[in-house]
Amino acid sequence: MESDFVRWLRGRLPGHPKLLLGPGDDAAILRLADSGRCVVTVDMLMDGVDFELSKSSAARVGRKALAVNLSDLAAMAARPLGAVIALALPRAGGLTLAQEIYEGLIPLAEQYDLAIAGGDTNSWDGPLVISITALGEPTAQGPLVRGGAKPGDTIVVTGQLGGSILGHHFDFDPRVNEALWLKEHHPIHAGIDVSDGLSLDLSRLAAESGCGAVLDLSKIPTSPAASELAKKLRDGSTALDHALGDGEDFELILAIPPEAAEELLAKQPLGCKLTAIGQFVAEKGLWKIDSSGARQPLEPRGYEHRLDA
Repeated sequence: MESDFVRWLRGRLPGHPKLLLGPGDDAAILRLADSGRCVVTVDMLMDGVDFELSKSSAARVGRKALAVNLSDLAAMAARPLGAVIALALPRAGGLTLAQEIYEGLIPLAEQYDLAIAGGDTNSWDGPLVISITALGEPTAQGPLVRGGAKPGDTIVVTGQLGGSILGHHFDFDPRVNEALWLKEHHPIHAGIDVSDGLSLDLSRLAAESGCGAVLDLSKIPTSPAASELAKKLRDGSTALDHALGDGEDFELILAIPPEAAEELLAKQPLGCKLTAIGQFVAEKGLWKIDSSGARQPLEPRGYEHRLDA
């Protein structure tokens, strides 16, 4: 029964100084940011679309559901504050499933000092659906947005890209701490996380900034998983193809002034590697530099939900 789950949840969730009133009432009360501004993001994950519950543990699914929200906060350089979680659970085994989901996400919430403020739980005859709304606090320097890239800025990415379906899309570490440090110490003009694909998300950032972007394909840091996936599929795809379009890498794409980018690349101050992969330009669109040095149009590729009329 739902009441049994709520009773279990109230005993399981850790206390948090930002949570003035937690699960058990009609709504939670959360102490918001001292700055008076609050960053809000929501992500919905569905069995059969974002994961396959028959092939993955519920704890792993729960962790991913929270991690994708934390990645959105990282893209805004926002410090995590709290989250509310809505579950649509299959009736059969729903109570155990809900508990396992929370056991997977609670350690991640504690890692990033995020208060789980409550949410909603329903049961139905359909598959598992998880929707999480997360709240964050922008830094004193303000939020990081997509619309600030300028022609001449260096395109910098964190980590490696491609092949996330082999496991990274569940086990990634959202770049929250990296984004907060970068925003505090360097003039970062714009940012976005790689949720749908490097080329697609970069094109979105460039469009929002009113400029274009040129990628040096030889500089893109492909992951070992991207090479492994290309070999496994045997469909003619390359590691670079997967790095450009796979999605769910949850790394950051950043627009950084050239001087600051050069300093960061030389010092590599973060736990993950920073790589310069191109430049923002005045001419709108997405472009690539091939092995001969020539510039050619690059079609953005990645995942988009299909909506029929």
